Amino acid sequence: MFQNLLFLQATDIERTTETQSVLDLLFSGGPAGVINVLVLIVMSIVALYIFLERYMTIKKAGHVDENFMNNIRANVNAGNIQAARTLCQNADTPVARMVEKGLARIGKPLRDIDAAIENVGNLEVFKLEKNLATIASIAGAAPMVGFLGTVTGMMVAFFNMAKEQNVTPQLLAGGIYQALITTAVGLIVGIFAFIAYNLLVVLVDKVVYKMERHTMEFMDLLQEPSA
Repeated sequence: MFQNLLFLQATDIERTTETQSVLDLLFSGGPAGVINVLVLIVMSIVALYIFLERYMTIKKAGHVDENFMNNIRANVNAGNIQAARTLCQNADTPVARMVEKGLARIGKPLRDIDAAIENVGNLEVFKLEKNLATIASIAGAAPMVGFLGTVTGMMVAFFNMAKEQNVTPQLLAGGIYQALITTAVGLIVGIFAFIAYNLLVVLVDKVVYKMERHTMEFMDLLQEPSA
């Protein structure tokens, strides 16, 4: 038992040492390097928050009950428009809000109904794409911030080399650390944000496809009595 306790303590010490080593590595590039790393950490947190929030929101928006349009069709054919609108309000999805707008315009020309639905659809797409521009900007800006750290790091290294007669590896280490670390962190953040942005765009496209498909079904439904 005593040996197990010593083993666990040794393991904890190794983990603490590894954590300290990573932190020391991240913040070993001098003041400019620390500022660049902190900026990149903030950008990564913002990108992660936007990705998780948008992912859950878009997935929820894309969920449509398979029987939704069948229930709408049954109520419209029965002349119970209010019941159909109640179904839309309870669903609380972009598709439901578009159909509800169309139900509210029943009795007007089909062109006006279609235009009203399209306007609601545009607003819903705008809501789905909220903050996607921010995560796209992070995907492009993070590597640039990293490269800025590379430039400043090399400037520090050459400045130290120029003012000293005896150039040693330790003299250049700070600037080189800053150059390499900020570049690596910037690329990591940029790659994550780039992948996250494209994944969210694909999810939005799928929701838009569902919106268009159900809108066509609804417009076909309105034309059935006159067929």
